[in-house]
Amino acid sequence: MSTPPSVPQGRILAIDDDTGLLQNFSMCLEDAGYRVNTATRLAEGLKLAASQPFHVCLLDRDIAGESGLEALPRLRELAPGLRVIMVTAHSQVEDAVRAMAEGAADYLVKPCSPAQLRIAVARQLDTLDLLSRLDTLERQQPPQEAALESKSPAMAEVLAVARQVARTDANVLLLGESGTGKGVMANAIHGWSQRAARPIATVNCPSLSAELLESELFGHAKGSFTGATQSTQGRVSHADGGTLFLDEVGDFPLALQPKLLRFVQDKEFERIGEPDTRRADVRIVSATNRDLEAMVRDNSFRLDLLYRLNVISLVLPPLRDRREDLADLANGFVRRYADSYHLPARRLSGKALARMQAYPWPGNVRELQNVIERAVILCTGEDIGPEHLALGGEPATAGTTGSGIAVGAPVSIETLERAHIEAVVAASETLEAAARTLGIDGSTLYRKRKAYGL
Repeated sequence: MSTPPSVPQGRILAIDDDTGLLQNFSMCLEDAGYRVNTATRLAEGLKLAASQPFHVCLLDRDIAGESGLEALPRLRELAPGLRVIMVTAHSQVEDAVRAMAEGAADYLVKPCSPAQLRIAVARQLDTLDLLSRLDTLERQQPPQEAALESKSPAMAEVLAVARQVARTDANVLLLGESGTGKGVMANAIHGWSQRAARPIATVNCPSLSAELLESELFGHAKGSFTGATQSTQGRVSHADGGTLFLDEVGDFPLALQPKLLRFVQDKEFERIGEPDTRRADVRIVSATNRDLEAMVRDNSFRLDLLYRLNVISLVLPPLRDRREDLADLANGFVRRYADSYHLPARRLSGKALARMQAYPWPGNVRELQNVIERAVILCTGEDIGPEHLALGGEPATAGTTGSGIAVGAPVSIETLERAHIEAVVAASETLEAAARTLGIDGSTLYRKRKAYGL
């Protein structure tokens, strides 16, 4: 899946009638890696702003007898996303208030040090980056909502319960195979809740050691352990008032589970290296594809923690059990990736859909998404055909694994899965590539390979 583009290294426009000051600005900012254009007259600066993309403008209050303050509305009209920093020798509060009212983002008083200038510019670029990310997330939300629309009775029932429980603060445990959309469901529950205006913070439990996971959750004080060069607030504090999503909670370290249990019960925690007890009001949504009750019996997961997390459980059905949704999901992904990559693909042909309906989809919706993204990239016309699909095997009516075991042969699912994973890993350049082909994450592939002795 493509990642949202970040704001490029900043392009700066400086407008001032003092050529010496412009030269100093240019040297200071170019040494920091920025691209700088300058103008000594207001009309020249407005022309540059209208014709070239800039991220930040350093605008003098008085430019050869013309008012930079009065030009602010025109400048913002020419370049709506431009962040304007007023730079002036006047430090009156009234000037600063007027500049902010006209749309300036910051206000610097001359003479300013190189450090002050760089900090002011960097702050505006960080703001632009944040706004860009928020805009990308907002534009991605409709496809996620569409992915939760379903013609399947099983999925429709799950969605109805999810919407009902979202109105409460009850903790939710999402169960189901890898790739069934548990992360999308967690975000949807947050979006449907009264906490939607606050953040949702995600912690991927298998990806970190116990010490780093504790720091990721609760934060740490500077110097509390090797490498702790600065204090951090942790995901729990970040999500205060919102939702904490614990992805793959079945991999949560046993030694750290008492601290998680205490937080789930009392909303209290301590940062690593600090004695002070803190509180955070967060709603817990967890997800796993593991059998937590079996883990309790094996003493690898605490029963009291399971009780606290599992106030409401939702089991997301695998894609093979909701084939009514296959065509809508697939064509939705076609539209998303075709628009994102500006490619001609518009729909799946009847033969492609028939091929997909015959495939067992072991990686569920995540695998479907990966298959469609690849097909959109390879397709040169509007119709995606079966030749554009990479399904990791033949249709269920006549397929075989790389080990020669036919799909539909009298073998167990475990035997078939082991053979399929072995064949995909052997044909992939890296384990990460194999996980993408299988439609599962790296930690799930690691567990399956370990379980099957691969």
